[in-house]
Amino acid sequence: MERNKAITILSVYCLVILIWSTTPLGIKWSGETVGFLFGITARMLIGAGLSLLLVLIIYKRLCLHASAIHAYIAAAMAIFGAMMPVYWGAQFIDSGLISIVFGMTPIITALLASRYLYEQSLTPFKLLGALLGMCGLVIIFFNQASLGGNAVLGVSAVFLSVVLHSVSSVWIKYLQPDVPALMIATGGLLLSLPMFLLVYFISAETLPVTIPMRSLWSIVYLGAMGSVVGFVGYYYVLVNLPTSTVALITLMTPIIALWIGTLFNFEVISFSVWLGTGFVLSGLIMHQWGGYLLRLIWRV
Repeated sequence: MERNKAITILSVYCLVILIWSTTPLGIKWSGETVGFLFGITARMLIGAGLSLLLVLIIYKRLCLHASAIHAYIAAAMAIFGAMMPVYWGAQFIDSGLISIVFGMTPIITALLASRYLYEQSLTPFKLLGALLGMCGLVIIFFNQASLGGNAVLGVSAVFLSVVLHSVSSVWIKYLQPDVPALMIATGGLLLSLPMFLLVYFISAETLPVTIPMRSLWSIVYLGAMGSVVGFVGYYYVLVNLPTSTVALITLMTPIIALWIGTLFNFEVISFSVWLGTGFVLSGLIMHQWGGYLLRLIWRV
């Protein structure tokens, strides 16, 4: 029994890594020719429908008490507030860069949690990790600025998405809602969906006459896997594995996403981007395990 559970946890863990690594490229492909607003709105329609169906099957109803609604509003900040900038920014930067910038999420979340939740003290290692991560972002910003066009705006939009996603996570943690993760995702999607539809119709974009197969399957994949399976799977491994093990996901996904973007979307990764990536990943390692590594070296 324990062996079967261990296999299940490992399988879900690998699935979450795969979903998070392929999501940036899916975001980029889903907006090709049909526009990013259609791509994100269609994704949320699929995600909201599937998650609501799962809630009704598993829990029979969606909780609507005050604390649950507050949690749904906080989740909507991550879904609408964070997803809209990243889809907009994906028009101007490579998919691998999206994952690199999102690698800053644990650091930004920890900084906010230290201020508003008083969870973890900002040790010198955590501050050094944050500094290294920000240095990596600065290197990437300057690299994108040298390319001209809207590349630096794209990176800025994705970083804004990271901040809003982190604020949402801290907000939900502060609320401590007694609501299953699937319900939080569903409530957030249902609250966000009217806003996505409103933005789409205000923009006066017409529905695409034809949807290329790559864009169509990307939208379906993101709606089903990215919006539902990835979210629930992440919370499953978070409950069953040590936090340090779960944190490895944020270290692996940027590198895998860069490789996937290069292999399947023929993206060219410059030396500056690799250097910035190294700083971001070093910052994450220092932030998560700096104290442990120092004690390990001291023993040796």
